[in-house]
Order: sequence, then C-alpha cells, then structure tokens
Amino acid sequence: MLAREARPNILMVICHDLGRHLGCYGAGVQTPNLDRLAAEGLRFTHNFCTTPLCSPSRGSIQTGRYPHRTGLMGLVNRGWTLPAGEPTLAERLRSAGYRSWLFGLQHERRERTAMGYDTVVGEGPAHADAVLPHLEAFLREPPDGPFLAVVGLTETHRPFRNARYTPDDPATVRVPGYLPDRPEVRQEIAELQGLVKKVDTFVGQTLAALEAGGRGHNTLVVFTADHGIAFPRAKSTLYDSGIGTALLVRWPGTCAAGRTSEALISNVDLLPTLVEAAGLAAPAGIDGRSFLDLLRGGPDRGRDAIFAEKNYHDAYDPMRAVRTDRFKLIRRWGDGPDLVLPKDIAPSPSAATPEIAAATARPRRQVELYDLAHDPWECRDLAGDASLVEERTALEARLQRWMEETGDPLLRGPVAAPAGSVDARETEGR
Repeated sequence: MLAREARPNILMVICHDLGRHLGCYGAGVQTPNLDRLAAEGLRFTHNFCTTPLCSPSRGSIQTGRYPHRTGLMGLVNRGWTLPAGEPTLAERLRSAGYRSWLFGLQHERRERTAMGYDTVVGEGPAHADAVLPHLEAFLREPPDGPFLAVVGLTETHRPFRNARYTPDDPATVRVPGYLPDRPEVRQEIAELQGLVKKVDTFVGQTLAALEAGGRGHNTLVVFTADHGIAFPRAKSTLYDSGIGTALLVRWPGTCAAGRTSEALISNVDLLPTLVEAAGLAAPAGIDGRSFLDLLRGGPDRGRDAIFAEKNYHDAYDPMRAVRTDRFKLIRRWGDGPDLVLPKDIAPSPSAATPEIAAATARPRRQVELYDLAHDPWECRDLAGDASLVEERTALEARLQRWMEETGDPLLRGPVAAPAGSVDARETEGR
C-alpha cells in the first residue's frame, strides 16, 4: 500500500445525459474549462458506459460490475436499487485511509446516504448553482489526509428550458449525423448547449477552488458522464451516441498532459483504476480492468471489445451489444418498435420529426450490425449483408459467450422487475 502522503486525492464529476457533447470532442460547443482539463491531462476518445441509463450506468462506475451482475438494471426512481452487498468506491477506498464526500446527485440507491460516503453534503437540487458553494467551501479548506469527492450534476437532463441558462444560436450548432438537420432539432441542441456551458463554468470554478486550497498538484481529477445526450437515437439506445461518454483524467506528475487515447475503455474500468491509484490491489470478482498503466504513460492499450446492455428504462426493452474497434453488433429480444423513446424525449420537437417518427413506427430488428469505420453514426444496418456473414457470426458468438460468462439472466428468459417497483406494476400480466 502507498504511504499516506503518496495517495492522491480523487475528485470525480459525473454529469447527467452529456455523452461527449463537449468542445474537446468536436461537438461545436464552447467549453474552455473542460477543454483545458483535457489539455492538462488525458482525453479518452473511446470510453463507453455499460448501459445508456442513469442509475445502472452509475452503478457500474461505483462497483466495477455490469448491471445484470449487480442487479441494478433499472432506475432508482422507478423502484430499483443497488443491493446492499455491493461494495462501492467509497467503501473500497476506506481501507486505504480515504475519507469520502458526496456533493449533488446520487442515483444508485434509494437513500441518498446509503452509498458509503462518510459525508453527504447539501440537500435539494443537484444543479451547478446549488452544488458549487458547498464544493468550493470544501476544496478551499480541504481535510487532512487523502479524500474522495464525488460530484453528481443534473444539469443536462431534460427539460432543457430554464431561466438560469442562455441557449446558443441554433444557426451555429452542429447537428450530429444520427439526427435530422431541422430547425426544431437545432433549437433543442442550442438549448442543450446552454446547459453544457453551465457545466463547463462549474468545472472551471471547481478547479480554481482546488488550486486555492493547495491540493491541485496531488489530486486525480476525473470528469465523465453516465450516458449519451437526451435525444432520439442517443440516450436509451446502444448506438455509440447512447453509450459513448466523455472521460477526461488529470493527474499532475503522473499522467502526462496533452495526451489523447483511442483505447477502448468501459466505465466498469474506472473503479479498479482508482482503487489501484490509491495503492490498493484491484478487487476480485469485478468486471472492470484497471487502465492505471495507461495513465502512467504505458502502452495505449485498452480492451479488444466492450459490451453494453439495456434492460428497463421507462419500460422493459432488453438488448445487448458488443463493440470492437471496427464493428458493432446489437441483439434485441421481444417485440416492439424499432426505436423506443424515453418519456423525457418522447414529447420533444426532435422526436416529432418525420425521420424519428418513422423509426418509432416500424417493427424492431432483432439483430443490427454496423461498420463503424465507414458508418460512425450507425445509420446503415449491415446485418443482412452476405459479405459480412463471418463477422456477424463471430460477434454473435462473442456476445453469447459474454452473456454466459457473466451469468446474464436474460439467457433464462425475461428479466423480472423488483417487487413493488413501477416497472413491476406496469409489466404485470405481460
């Protein structure tokens, strides 16, 4: 174990529904503070969450395990929860002498105080203006000894309209290729970007407070998101737009500045990486793999494939995916529309466009295959392409092996929602 004075403080900011919609990822929004954070550390271009849903994704960050392994397969506000027997990041670090603080959102267990943090700060909303005063006060007079501070922000969650934020000019936004370039879509992206800028300002103020408290030099800073932006074909889907998330890491003296990594990383890999950075051995029985050596300047190697899943969001919608550097295969179960929209996206102007309405009306495909080298927006399904039969067969076999090796309950039939949950009531008699 590292000596107490050698253990880095850890400050992790997890943003709602942000994906990679930042300037440093080419989104066309001005995020100077996050761009500076990226320039001062390591920016991962191929970081993915295990699921495009808030609670289960955050559960993977906290445990290093896939949702179907922890049992947190739906939203806490719909009656799901991370079981008490799953050790969290705060609990893992306690044995290395870390004290832990939570600021803002916790969405993994029903009780805000149930995640093992030594101190839970503040009540009420978890937007930037509410969280910042508490976090600044903490960072300007930090405690003795190593600390873990986790910050959860709700800023970029729908609805976007809010008097605290100024939208961007719709004429200047960049519409991603999976969305139709229509005025109503541009307007919503402009509104989202007003919120993204608020997050960026928050990060700048947070880093300034960290420096003012004299801890900037020995603090490992992580900025990430739970899943993709709240637009059709992003949040709640297994396309890259749904599972691709920002990951910026700054660690002065250890992680060289100005680096970019294309390594395939899953958010289950964060916990073992942070645990090892604290001087502990990576825990047994988890799905994550530490990328600490990469942070320290080792070879730019990650996984040869990442896996993702969806179970429950507003309704039961089971699917699994495997993604390599080149290809993505998505497998679905059951009937329903080809595109299922979450309740926060369904009433939006973007969802009412003819292109998205058509996708929500057609029957779902059971298997999808995409060549990401030629189709990064995953708009051309190649599952029926005879020239890719071998690739499809190999990916289907690989996905099946992963499900078997991780004990995926979907192999035994439909996954039941927990008794008493909203999902259980809505699916009775299904």
